[in-house]
Parts: sequence; C-alpha cells; structure tokens
Amino acid sequence: MGGQERLRDYRGKRDFGRTKEPEGRAAAPGSEPRFVVQIHDASTLHFDFRLQVDDVLKSWSIPKGPSDDPKDKRLAVPTEDHPLEYEEFEGVIPRGEYGGGTVIVWDHGTYQPLSHDREGRPVDFGTSLDHGHARFRLRGSKLHGEYALTRFREGLDESWLLVKVSGSTARIQGTPDPRRARSARSGRTLAQVADGDGQE
Repeated sequence: MGGQERLRDYRGKRDFGRTKEPEGRAAAPGSEPRFVVQIHDASTLHFDFRLQVDDVLKSWSIPKGPSDDPKDKRLAVPTEDHPLEYEEFEGVIPRGEYGGGTVIVWDHGTYQPLSHDREGRPVDFGTSLDHGHARFRLRGSKLHGEYALTRFREGLDESWLLVKVSGSTARIQGTPDPRRARSARSGRTLAQVADGDGQE
C-alpha cells in the first residue's frame, strides 16, 4: 500500500481549508529515515512520536513523552500515519478541527534501524513494526541513542512501550516539562507559538 493510500485516515479527519497542516502530497523519502517528536497541546497535553517508514510517518501518541532514562517505560498509543511533511509542522490547529490545539517540534533528526532476526540478519523496519518489536538509534538535537518500541496489546486498544535501551550513551535528563520546552525549529514555547499564530 502506497503512502497516498496510507494517508486516507489522516486526510479524512481534517478540513484543509481550515487547518495549516500539510495535505500530504507525494514526497520523495531522503537518504536516511527521519523522526520527529512534537508536543501537542490538544484536549490533553501529550507528545507525538513519529518515525519515517517508507513514504509516511508512523505515529504514536505518548502521554508522558519520550525519556532518555532506561528505567522509564513510556506508553505509546498508535495514531494514523502522517505525511513526511508533518515533520516540519508547527502552529495552531483551529478549535473544532481534529486535534485542535498548539503544536511545536520538540526534536527531530534521523534514525538508524537496528532490528535483526535470530540469526543476526537485518530485518526490514516496517516488517519489524508489523511483528510488534523494533529497535533503532535516534540522532536528534535532544534525543540520542538506542530505543525500542514493543507492542504489548493488540486490537482496538493497541498499545506499545517506548523505552531507551540500557547502556545506550546519553546523559539522563528524563522528560522535559512540556509547558517550558522549546521548539527545535524555532526556539519557541507552546505559549509563544499560540500567541504568534493566534488561537481561534
């Protein structure tokens, strides 16, 4: 299934005459897969974690945000695939629209897939996610090192855990205060983006 087909749910939930979110026109993937972590002040304040898989961003909502402490196991709830251009999206989604609220790009960069089979051979990253477990190394401006996503519940309430792998190098800072965190793109906080873009 191509990216345009995978984005059907994403497009069906949005009125692009009102929201500035990208529609998701065909975009060529880069040489290295990308990731982005956005802070989203919607009906509940949460983090959105997105990994490029082929020509879409596979997405999870992480209520407490990603942590660089291996002791922290973060609940990650899958959401619809997003277009690659969403990596750059920062602004205010109008009230009444799906996900209405303010979004900032807290971190972004590239990642290296690390999933292997039992014989140590590399496994296609999308396939490893389909099987419910994937490892990868993040190279962001804030998040660095090896992480794992593991599905522990399937069905309508599908749920995953995002965990920093022990022994992965990085100074441990835990999760930032989302109200005080600054965008990796603009240096602005949620409040500054809301003021600058105008809450409707």
